[in-house]
Amino acid sequence: MGSTKQQRSGRDFSSEIARTGPRNFNHPKKGSSIKVEPIRDLKAIKRIKRLLADKPRDLCLFTLGINTAYRANELVSITTGQVDYLMPGDRFDLKQSKNSKYRAITANATVVKAIDTWLEVYRPTSPDMPLFLSQRGDNAIKVSTVNNLVKEWCADAGLRSNYGSHTLRKTWGYHQRVTFGQPVALLMRAFGHSSEAQTLEYLCIQPEEIDDLYLAEL
Repeated sequence: MGSTKQQRSGRDFSSEIARTGPRNFNHPKKGSSIKVEPIRDLKAIKRIKRLLADKPRDLCLFTLGINTAYRANELVSITTGQVDYLMPGDRFDLKQSKNSKYRAITANATVVKAIDTWLEVYRPTSPDMPLFLSQRGDNAIKVSTVNNLVKEWCADAGLRSNYGSHTLRKTWGYHQRVTFGQPVALLMRAFGHSSEAQTLEYLCIQPEEIDDLYLAEL
């Protein structure tokens, strides 16, 4: 694949691989909304990364999730051969599950470091092996596992709201808009939404921005 990185071989199923049990943290109460939230607090993101420091698979999953707009089922579809060559600034194309179109991202240094750290532990024997390997066999983890992991991470970081697999994707969009000031129109295209209103609602930021309008004094 033209990789300039050292070929990785062998497999190491060490204790580095995180638990993926069916713990269901931060699940909404019966009858309440199941809409999940982004992680708004940058300090909470740092707390989660610290909690996952000795779990490179999960740290890689979290890092990719909050640095791309990929859905959970797209993340778990990634194979090691698709990403083991990546260097900061490289483009990566992945087929989107919703419309079967390819969408390119540019891998930043944080993403590349997380992938490399995980692959050094993982040591896949084939480029077709899933990047996010399940503890059970040679299959990728399931979206339901991602959902449970995100709930667990958020609960362990002290967050108390509704969180799930879409939280990763929403967190990327939320901070692109709120922290980095990217235009909604650009995010709408990244998410494949049909309107800017849909994007604002998806990112759970429209009510906040409307409130800010009324706080401005004339």
